[in-house]
Amino acid sequence: MNTGAPTTGSVDTLVKIARYHLLDRVAYLWAPWATLTFAFVVDVVVTGVLPSGHTDHHWVGGLGAIYVATFVVGLQSVTKGLPFGLALGLSRRTYYLGTVVLAVALAAVLGAVLTVLRAVEGATGGWGLSMGMFRVPYILAGSWYDAWLTSFVALALLYVYGGWWGLVHRRWGLVGLISFAAGQVTVLLAAAVAATWTHTWSSVGHFFTTLSAVGLTGVLAALAVVLMAGGFTTLRRVTI
Repeated sequence: MNTGAPTTGSVDTLVKIARYHLLDRVAYLWAPWATLTFAFVVDVVVTGVLPSGHTDHHWVGGLGAIYVATFVVGLQSVTKGLPFGLALGLSRRTYYLGTVVLAVALAAVLGAVLTVLRAVEGATGGWGLSMGMFRVPYILAGSWYDAWLTSFVALALLYVYGGWWGLVHRRWGLVGLISFAAGQVTVLLAAAVAATWTHTWSSVGHFFTTLSAVGLTGVLAALAVVLMAGGFTTLRRVTI
């Protein structure tokens, strides 16, 4: 039933959609940080029990937890409130754009906090344990601005990527989701086979090793745009 809600993609409408999502505070405001905190505690415990002479610096992978959490939040954000949004008279386009606005805003804030934690890690000598969790070599090892920008883009990418998975599941069910995953794996395998047959693995490795952090961020940003377009295309044909 149409209640007279605006159907255009005005800024005010998009902000209201983002605020509507934020009513689920557990998913958007607590889950990512709870996941990261748990990963941090685990890394501290593991690093603390390592032999003192094991290495000068301990690189850990706990930071990946917040990226996984962001993907999961994106997975449920596009589809959870979609029926209600459409019942209020919102178009699919407007609902999706409002969700993207939230993704961008959350990614910017999360990226900023991660950048602050990166600075604290550096100032405390790796939390007093020579532990490297937030200053990831090559990817987040540059200036604070480069680190924030890379985190921001990567988080936004995983959010919209998770949203696309959710839309695929809503449109085609479990079979479609499995096919979606299989298709991506097939593309990666085809690329690997092509690189093997053409003996270009060294060129691929050279490309990624010489790519600057800014260049990597640009590649991730372009991929995020592609994923947004894919999600929007899928949403247009989702039945409610």
